[in-house]
Amino acid sequence: MASKGLPPPVTHTEPDIPSGAKIFRTVPYIFILPELIFGCWVWILVAATTVYFPMLQGWVMYVSLSSFFFSLMFLLCYLFGFHRNSDSWKVVDSLYHGATAIFYMSAAVLQANATIRSETEVLAQYIPLYYQINVAASFFAFITALLYILHAFSIYYH
Repeated sequence: MASKGLPPPVTHTEPDIPSGAKIFRTVPYIFILPELIFGCWVWILVAATTVYFPMLQGWVMYVSLSSFFFSLMFLLCYLFGFHRNSDSWKVVDSLYHGATAIFYMSAAVLQANATIRSETEVLAQYIPLYYQINVAASFFAFITALLYILHAFSIYYH
């Protein structure tokens, strides 16, 4: 017999953070593998060109390499279940992907700036192939930034 005036008992539900291969089928976590692939293309393409603006493209390399490394660590933690279905794990993941989205967007803008400046300012020793590689790096940087934004917002809204 339930007594009147008392609130119902509170039950604690475990967060639904997947482990193993389930992360490749769950919406917020499905973005990790494309983030790694496109992010890898960014630093490969930037490294394949002659760097005319080291401050701009240095930031792009720093962001892309560090984001690749930390996203790979997140992927391994999800695959092996190191999160142990903890609530704080979602907060850490959301904060990381939100901050990385901001960093990657700034890196994409700087890479696009370096691409435009390399076409107009560096004329004597500029090889047209480098321009095409820089355009591809800018494209992949914007795609990777979009993936990090989608990941951060999807975790926030779930």
